Amino acid sequence: MATYLVAGCAGFIGSRVTEKLLADGEAVIGIDNLNNAYDNRLKDWRLERLLTHKNFQFHRLDICHQECLGDLFPKIRQSGVKKLDAVINLAARAGVRPSVLDPWSYLETNTTGTVNLLEFCKSYDIPKFVIASSSSLYGKDNPMPYREDANTDFPLSPYAASKKAAEVYSYTYHYLYGIDVTIYRYFTVYGPAGRPDMSPLRFVQWISEERPVTIFGDGSQMRDFTYVDDIARGTIAGLRSLGCEVINLGSDAPVALMEMICTIERLTGKQARLEFGASQRADMQATWADISKAHRLLDWQPQTTLEAGLEQLVDWYQENREWAKEIVTG
Repeated sequence: MATYLVAGCAGFIGSRVTEKLLADGEAVIGIDNLNNAYDNRLKDWRLERLLTHKNFQFHRLDICHQECLGDLFPKIRQSGVKKLDAVINLAARAGVRPSVLDPWSYLETNTTGTVNLLEFCKSYDIPKFVIASSSSLYGKDNPMPYREDANTDFPLSPYAASKKAAEVYSYTYHYLYGIDVTIYRYFTVYGPAGRPDMSPLRFVQWISEERPVTIFGDGSQMRDFTYVDDIARGTIAGLRSLGCEVINLGSDAPVALMEMICTIERLTGKQARLEFGASQRADMQATWADISKAHRLLDWQPQTTLEAGLEQLVDWYQENREWAKEIVTG
């Protein structure tokens, strides 16, 4: 049985990665600061599910505080864990538009927090580091589908810039200290208990509750929506020794926002009340992942269609509607 530290274990992707590791018989040390970046009812729901597993232990701490991470390893050893096989950094400030208003939080969590975790790996001889990056790095001028060797020197938002810095630091620690690093560029992850600032959950809630559906732009913008279980499976596949690799995880099947809305209308049996606003300068018009590298290195490919994934999201929403309808979705 291997033991992994998952930072951001109460987050959307982090909780699913943790659940899958536990289901595979592994042990997980979960850390999360449970901040109020979005509605904490989602984080509480995810964490409650994890706390039922006997091979899971949770520590509430912030990766931005290096001294707290320094205190963590002695606590882990006191619990009987002698070593950690990998650190999986899924703790992040996410979202393009909020980062324009508050770039400092993104720099602190996504960049400084990553350096703190890399120092943690160096200090305690942890051989593997996996980190979540973002398709936002590809900006607006690269040809699609986006390949990992595309130019990422022109990020459109502080969020993308902070993730670029985290990628560069990860390579540096690989070069200096031999830490095996896998960097994932995720493409628009969605699914049950997803982030409320992302369009899939927002649209399901707004359409289900017959609220206005706000679209920035004309709805033609394309996103490579990727189901969370496919992302979690791909993330775990990257725990193998790879050296230092940047890998896209996406669906390789971009869909327009209006098409996604039509699918949700069909699944909920309700019609959207559409309202259009000005497009956002920091938003990308389209994302599309070239996933040939993930297939070659990890034998990974997505298994869930957008309609099947949205059906899972709608079902989750209906099962939890009593409180999910109150989630603040912006």
